[in-house]
Amino acid sequence: MREPTRGQLSLSAVEAGIGVVLVLAVSMGFVLDVPQPAARETQLDLYAEDATTVLAGEAPRHQGTTRLAEVVASAGSFGRERNALERRVERILPDNLMYRVETPHGAVGYRKPAGVAVGEATVTTANGDVTMWVWYV
Repeated sequence: MREPTRGQLSLSAVEAGIGVVLVLAVSMGFVLDVPQPAARETQLDLYAEDATTVLAGEAPRHQGTTRLAEVVASAGSFGRERNALERRVERILPDNLMYRVETPHGAVGYRKPAGVAVGEATVTTANGDVTMWVWYV
């Protein structure tokens, strides 16, 4: 009596099968649109943080320890420094960004739009918090 012969699968066929599965897996990753990390919001947060860091480190124009401390010292100092703060923020930020800076005595910049990615940073001074929001135009 003869023993049944066993067939062997060719090694090249196994490699081809693994290759097809790999190509399909990569293709499905593109088709299913894998969620992207929140890089846009992260970048906006960094812009806001960088701008507030620059402002917090600048010397005051008249009195106080920093430019931001001078701006939030009183309603009068905010009124006096409002335009200078607005010009300085516009010079710090890239041209493709809009911003809003809020202090205890008022705000400069633009109204925050609804439904867009916004970056935020807050700096605490002796006279109150200064919060900056930035978003793409």
